Amino acid sequence: MNKPITILLAEDEPALGQIIKESLETRNFNVLLCEDGEKAFEVYTNCKPELLVLDVMMPKKDGFTLAKDIRDVDEYIPIIFLTAKSQTQDVVEGFSIGGNDYLKKPFSIEELIARINNLLNRKHLQKTAEILQVGKYTFNFPKQLLQFNNDAPSQLTHREAHLLFHLIKNKNAVLDRSLILNKLWGNDDFFSARSMDVFITKLRKKLNQDDSIQIINVRGFGYKLIY
Repeated sequence: MNKPITILLAEDEPALGQIIKESLETRNFNVLLCEDGEKAFEVYTNCKPELLVLDVMMPKKDGFTLAKDIRDVDEYIPIIFLTAKSQTQDVVEGFSIGGNDYLKKPFSIEELIARINNLLNRKHLQKTAEILQVGKYTFNFPKQLLQFNNDAPSQLTHREAHLLFHLIKNKNAVLDRSLILNKLWGNDDFFSARSMDVFITKLRKKLNQDDSIQIINVRGFGYKLIY
């Protein structure tokens, strides 16, 4: 039997939260129910669920703030917002934060389950597509693992993995220094630039078993990965 998918459900209405939890559990999901945003972030950090269902209006930390905090450490976990709000600007804000779907109350459990399954299927396809070859290396981006031939894989940090991913996606082209600094560091100031140089040096060392791989510094523009 396949291991149940773990879903973090953050919903401050106890009755509704329990109904959703029990309904999802009958479909073989493992559901972690929290009634406020602070507790939900704690559970997310400790339990690493595979999908989030977040009520927008919650005490202590609302769903949008919670999603922002989670997106700072995880760009890819699927997020569904639940809300009683119907204003267009709220929907736009939810997607701009990094939400993948948006369900307005009241909703049917069947519709929620359909949307959950849709996002999980897309996540699976994304993971499959992101097992990348870099010369003689295999790079598992979702798991942040870099493996040379059949050697034991090495674990990359979050920032190392994302930097390498963007270099690979721009193979043989210049990766714009300012753009990647703003995306991964949040700004392109002097100190962030020096930090990025350190990470580039680390990646060069981790890729040095394949002589065909080079990360070239294109002065004034950025970096280019060639192999």
